[in-house]
Amino acid sequence: VIKCKAAVAWEAGKPLSIEEVEVAPPKAHEVRIKIVATAVCHTDAYTLSGADPEGCFPVILGHEGAGIVESVGEGVTKVKKGDTVIPLYIPQCGECKFCKNPKTNLCQKIRITQGKGVMPDGTSRFTCKGKQIYHFMGTSTFSEYTVVADISVAKIDAAAPLDKVCLLGCGISTGYGAAVNTAKVEPGSTCAVFGLGGVGLAVIMGCKIAGASRIIGIDINKDKYAKAKEFGATECISPQDSKKPIQEVLVEMTDGGVDYSFECIGNVGVMRAALEACHKGWGVSVIVGVAASGQEISTRPFQLVTGRTWKGTAFGGWKSVDNVPKLVTEYMSKKIKVDEFVTHTLPFDKINEAFELMHSGK
Repeated sequence: VIKCKAAVAWEAGKPLSIEEVEVAPPKAHEVRIKIVATAVCHTDAYTLSGADPEGCFPVILGHEGAGIVESVGEGVTKVKKGDTVIPLYIPQCGECKFCKNPKTNLCQKIRITQGKGVMPDGTSRFTCKGKQIYHFMGTSTFSEYTVVADISVAKIDAAAPLDKVCLLGCGISTGYGAAVNTAKVEPGSTCAVFGLGGVGLAVIMGCKIAGASRIIGIDINKDKYAKAKEFGATECISPQDSKKPIQEVLVEMTDGGVDYSFECIGNVGVMRAALEACHKGWGVSVIVGVAASGQEISTRPFQLVTGRTWKGTAFGGWKSVDNVPKLVTEYMSKKIKVDEFVTHTLPFDKINEAFELMHSGK
């Protein structure tokens, strides 16, 4: 058993608490990882807020991490002690019907136990002050050591800087893949990206790499426009600058609508606007943002009858074990940006400040 520091969420709506936790050794088909770096994501904050129907407490959150394999359980063959890895919140077992289908990346092998905050055998590897602590998204990267299923880990280039590539565990991969895998953006096309946070910037990057000729960034926070243009946005607009609904503004700006639109916020009203900003006959709108539990999307069916397509994406459609190492290689060869997404680097015990910076849009 390893004793180490972790940020424990004891209950919903309260700040994280840095505690000493005990991390049990990995059982069969499990891997124990020394986490070197982790990022914070709105999904962690969503669960911490208490709004997540799958949220269980006390829990160690975190799902964008990178580290070194400390030890492996019986039967683990894909990684060994000392390997550099990224934990994966969407695993890839290679055996279930989802993994065998090229149309999806949503491996279901451990979905039920992962959603309940436990390892595949139904138990936890974390304890603190004599209490069992739940796992989160099969990763729990807000701990100096964590235990994950062997199908939830990708071995990556040992030379990769872990304080940067940890972001490929969720946000960057999600946005980039939404453009290149889910929408399949084509050269010369016009795109609209709603929400210019980390995921939105990654979508812009994907649209640019795919050869889009016009990329319109949309956000009410104009402080984000300069960064969006660095990533490839050709122009940025705010919905607050017009009396008309934003979809009407976009349809006018683009002679009938955009070829591809992306909602990167998790707001169902914006999801509707993103669909309705698409061009009749061929426009495709991709939902990337995660809306709160119980919310529903709506539009007039005529929008779809007249040739628009509504799609969604999880982790950008990447089959995780196969593609995360390739994404790291693309970063190392400068095909995709990663460093530019990092705005602040804080010591682990300042994790609550990191959440404040994220909530304030900084």
